[in-house]
Amino acid sequence: MAAITAKMVQDLREKTGAGMMDCKKALTAADGDMELAIENLRKSGAAKAEKKSGRSTNQGKVLTAVENGKASIIEVLCETDFAAKTDKFVDMVNKFAADMLAMPGNGDISAEVQESEKTALTDTIGVIGENMQIRRAAKWEGGEKYVSYHHDGGRVSVLVEVAGEDDAVVLNDICLHIAAFRPRYITENDVPAEVIAKEKEIAAAADPKLKDKPAAMLDKILAGKIRKFYSEVCLMDQPWVRDDKSSLGKLRPKCKITRFVRWEVGEEL
Repeated sequence: MAAITAKMVQDLREKTGAGMMDCKKALTAADGDMELAIENLRKSGAAKAEKKSGRSTNQGKVLTAVENGKASIIEVLCETDFAAKTDKFVDMVNKFAADMLAMPGNGDISAEVQESEKTALTDTIGVIGENMQIRRAAKWEGGEKYVSYHHDGGRVSVLVEVAGEDDAVVLNDICLHIAAFRPRYITENDVPAEVIAKEKEIAAAADPKLKDKPAAMLDKILAGKIRKFYSEVCLMDQPWVRDDKSSLGKLRPKCKITRFVRWEVGEEL
């Protein structure tokens, strides 16, 4: 039986992130064979992951990466806020976001990331001891500029693709605005016709007095209500985060938001 030294245990811990006692047990079982010990620890992590797979996950992080004309955003869930705040978990999510920049695709790549990072996720589950899952992931490229923002350490994160705007303060404010006001669309042209029809139906039903109005007058009244609806749900029309008497569309008419996402940990999709 090979002698298991403190240095061997420390070396294994640095390579795997596993606890001291787990490392010592793995080395003992492997008779000092470092590679076999690593393999056994990974197998143990996979077994732990399988046992924990049914546990509820509603905590975690949404983090982003932006570099060399590419951007990514990823949500990874775990069981507790305590685990979500550990360096091990945060470092893992940041690494996943960075890895995504080198992956093919321009849009939703959740399935690809779940597969490519499966081993790394399993290893971290074995170390931290909680169920975890990569819930969703997106990678963008081809845009003029990408900016991101993390609120509450990644509880809420925003990723924006923008053109025609270089002011760093304004770009940051756009992210802040999206985080705070949760726009659903960029401009009124992005609102689907069926959504507009439904809003008109709701507005007409909410006010019994409207049912007796002439058609032309009713159309004008409903058009006004739809304009108000646009100001509530469209990024370019909402009251601006820094000046509620104006809007981004009025203050920065040359700024073009191509796409954006606002993800919040555990939200309904």
